[in-house]
Amino acid sequence: MNFNWFSWVASSNSAPAEGGNMWMSIGIFGLFIVVMYFVMIRPQRKKQKQEEAIRNNVQVGDEIITVGGIYGRVVSIKDDSVVIESSNDRSKNRIAKWAIQTNLSVREEPKKEVKKESKKNLDKE
Repeated sequence: MNFNWFSWVASSNSAPAEGGNMWMSIGIFGLFIVVMYFVMIRPQRKKQKQEEAIRNNVQVGDEIITVGGIYGRVVSIKDDSVVIESSNDRSKNRIAKWAIQTNLSVREEPKKEVKKESKKNLDKE
């Protein structure tokens, strides 16, 4: 049995009676784009924002890892570059800020305060 699906679809003479089939195809394509946005594009943008925040919050004395895998301590910061000490013999390297991958220095970020008023209103009800 030699069954070729594509030739069967191409030879079928059933034309759509209405334009509904076209709108269904457009709807499925639109749904596909929306799903791809939430699965691929949105998480990537979120990750980029986090990386940008890490790069902008680097301070002198922080331990960092570069995208090349170099561990170092920040010595000075300029507009688009950072100088790091990368070993015990205090060798200094100047790197671009975009090359900072992670910040190993742990700092507590200010926590968002929960609105106490909204809790009080819920308790009263």
